[in-house]
Amino acid sequence: MMTLSHTIVYVTDMARSTEFYRDVIGFPIRKQSPVWTEFDTGTTILALHATPPDAPPNPATPSPLPGAGQIGLTVPDLDSYHERLFMAGVRCTRMPKREVWGTRIGHYLDPDGMAIAVSERRH
Repeated sequence: MMTLSHTIVYVTDMARSTEFYRDVIGFPIRKQSPVWTEFDTGTTILALHATPPDAPPNPATPSPLPGAGQIGLTVPDLDSYHERLFMAGVRCTRMPKREVWGTRIGHYLDPDGMAIAVSERRH
C-alpha cells in the first residue's frame, strides 16, 4: 500500500518558520538542523527545508521558491511505481536512485509542477 510519508515546505527563515509551526501551530519538533526541521504530526512528517532567498538561479537544479511545497510518498516497489508514472506521462525530474542514507527515491512533478518524491519502503 502507498502511504503519504511527508510534506516539505520551503522557507527563507528557518528560525521564524520553526517557531511558527512549533509554537503557533503546535507540532512538536522531531529533528532539527540549520537547513532542515521535521515536526511529528502523528502519521506523517511535516518538514521545513531552508531555501536561500538570494540564491542565484541554476536551471540544472532549480531551487523551489519559498512557500512552495513537496509531498513524499512511500511505495513497496519503486521500480514498478516509476514505470506506472512513466506510462501515464508523468514528468520525472530525477530517476530513482539510492541516497547516501540508504533510501531509494525518485522525483516527479504533478500537472502544476509541484514536486513529488517517491521512496521505496525499506524492508
